[in-house]
Amino acid sequence: MDSINKWAAGSAYGPVLSQTDLYLLQSDLLLNPILAGSNSDFHLLFNIATGQTGGFNPDARDRDLAFTAKDEPATLPRVSQLIIITEISPWCTIVKNERGVNLGDVCSQIWKDYSDHHVTDAEFASLPPRLQDQVKRTATMRGTGGNWSAYYTPAAPPARFKRFDWLRERTFFDRLQRKDTYAAQRLGFKAPNIFVMELTA
Repeated sequence: MDSINKWAAGSAYGPVLSQTDLYLLQSDLLLNPILAGSNSDFHLLFNIATGQTGGFNPDARDRDLAFTAKDEPATLPRVSQLIIITEISPWCTIVKNERGVNLGDVCSQIWKDYSDHHVTDAEFASLPPRLQDQVKRTATMRGTGGNWSAYYTPAAPPARFKRFDWLRERTFFDRLQRKDTYAAQRLGFKAPNIFVMELTA
């Protein structure tokens, strides 16, 4: 089976592994090259602040490509749940699909987690003052549509911040990777379906 057909959308990939199956089988998962950032024909452009997805071919960066691979499985073997963490935020995104998590599930759940939830007062207070100021500036800029002149006019900064404001300028998905040591430090356990999300500006 060639590498392109292997990731084609569909259900003919054997059973979907549950969390228990993963522990019992101690099976490693093969991550879809689009999520791993290793697909030579398509680099995913996913903005966590807006939910917009698209892409480009690294050899032809002047043309935008549609994200037509949304229904491809996120991993092989397929799993019913992925756990996604990142080193620059305290939250954990759990992506679920009993028929097997696909690429669209990953993007939509990350976007929902970061756009539907506000940073709590305790979470905001945990940031050093310099980073608190950066989050405030980021939220104010997003509120003005990125218009710097509007930012400098006297306006009340937002009272609450979305989780994507916490990311400041790094709101673009770069890739997922396994980092078992970090996962164990962060969550207290490691598993084949825990991935660390790298972000970029």
